[in-house]
Amino acid sequence: MSHEQMNNPMSVGFFFAFLLVTVFITWSASRRSRSASEYFTAGGRVGAAQNGLALAGEYLSAAALLGMTGAISLKGFDGVVYSIGVFAGWPLILCLVSGPVKRLGKFTLADVIAWRLNSKPVRVAVALSSLPIVLLYLITQLVAAGGLIKLMFGLGYLPAVVLVGLVMLCYVFFGGMLGTTWVQIIKAVLLFTGTLVLVGLLLAKFGFHPSGLISEAVKSTDSSVIAPHTLASLDRWDTLSLAIALVFGALGMPQILTRFLTVANAKDARRSALYATFLVGVFHIFVLLLGFGAMALIGRAAILGVGGAGNMAVPLLAKLLGGDAFFGFICAVSFATMLAVVAGLTLTAATTFAHDIWAGVIMARREAATSKQPRVARIASVLIATAAVCLALRFEGQNVAFMVGLSYSIAASANFPVLMLALYWRRLTTAGAVTGLLTGAAAAVLLIVLSPTIQVDVLHRAIGDVQNQWWFMPLRNPSIISLPLSLFVAIAVSLLRASPAEQHGFTEMHAVLES
Repeated sequence: MSHEQMNNPMSVGFFFAFLLVTVFITWSASRRSRSASEYFTAGGRVGAAQNGLALAGEYLSAAALLGMTGAISLKGFDGVVYSIGVFAGWPLILCLVSGPVKRLGKFTLADVIAWRLNSKPVRVAVALSSLPIVLLYLITQLVAAGGLIKLMFGLGYLPAVVLVGLVMLCYVFFGGMLGTTWVQIIKAVLLFTGTLVLVGLLLAKFGFHPSGLISEAVKSTDSSVIAPHTLASLDRWDTLSLAIALVFGALGMPQILTRFLTVANAKDARRSALYATFLVGVFHIFVLLLGFGAMALIGRAAILGVGGAGNMAVPLLAKLLGGDAFFGFICAVSFATMLAVVAGLTLTAATTFAHDIWAGVIMARREAATSKQPRVARIASVLIATAAVCLALRFEGQNVAFMVGLSYSIAASANFPVLMLALYWRRLTTAGAVTGLLTGAAAAVLLIVLSPTIQVDVLHRAIGDVQNQWWFMPLRNPSIISLPLSLFVAIAVSLLRASPAEQHGFTEMHAVLES
């Protein structure tokens, strides 16, 4: 299907309707986002059900709707590991972090980790470890958005990515967390509505028997698509490393954990996590069906023919089953998904800089700096968005589900182990937390740079030229190495130089958690 065939008035209409509605919401929110608390956490006034929808919206990014569906449509069962991995992290979020984050945090993840430690070095370390997480995730959304707008309107990739960057800045600049939350809620409702209708249309073609759908997928390819492939030794380790990243990375994603600060209390934080767990689980059942449906009805060759490494499988399936009108709606929903996620990510990164670095470290008197934090956050958001747009141009054509896996790898390697130690291990020290955070982030980023992901897929070097180099990292996902390394370093450094005062702080912290 050509770009000209995809460009239709329905797509344009739904696209601009969503923009107009969300821009109006952003403008309304800007009138209420006066203080730092209102700008960064919506004043803690978001309800549990609303926050559950917003959490699901934050979590179900372009990687879930487009990337994971595309991976399944091209790889079959081997692509299902993405869906299983990202869902498996949610029960852990519900049980381990939702309540403590709300009780201990104010604006950011650093508030929680630094609660009983020396605040300044911990805040710097959390900011440095979180920046590559958010930036890589941002790049992922921009790559998907650029490909989708290119498919919808025939625009070039560069202007498409720049357009998305400008719109997301509008949300962050004026709406803050309140505006971003409502954009996430609207996006989540549209996303579930669109995918539910698409799944219904898909199953209707097979008499509402999922087994018939799977059988057709097998006929279009071969029986290997419904079973794990016999993997080489290296592939087994890479798959295990990816699973570790997806399961534990969710507990270290700053934009997810920050959402628990927008509700009134710890009980609402746990309830919102429960709602989000249910929504995420149901959605990934939809993803499984849509992936095999695209394989059966469209075929791998046609999916690859429009580019994007499988990212356009869902829009193609929507056009086939629902015509131009439904195609336009799904494209608008996909675009809404990306805009909402990039707005949340940009706000998280800007909040980290304004609250943790500028107010918590650079300014000697945090109280005097509080009123200026939203202004600093807006400046930071421009810099972050510019960097993300520039880097997204280098990652054109990459599968977005795989790229999200890399972002989760950094989160699992840096933030997750130190957050768990801060909450549940008495002997963690400031030095242990800082070295663990920086070691995990640096190791994950370095191993990704030395892996085929960057050396071959992005820099386009021949695999034969790099695989015999001493520095080459054969695994595409580094978590299986970088996560244990971060954990070991944090524990070892803490044990080498104990801090009785910080151990006493652990007792005080748990008194707060149990109150």
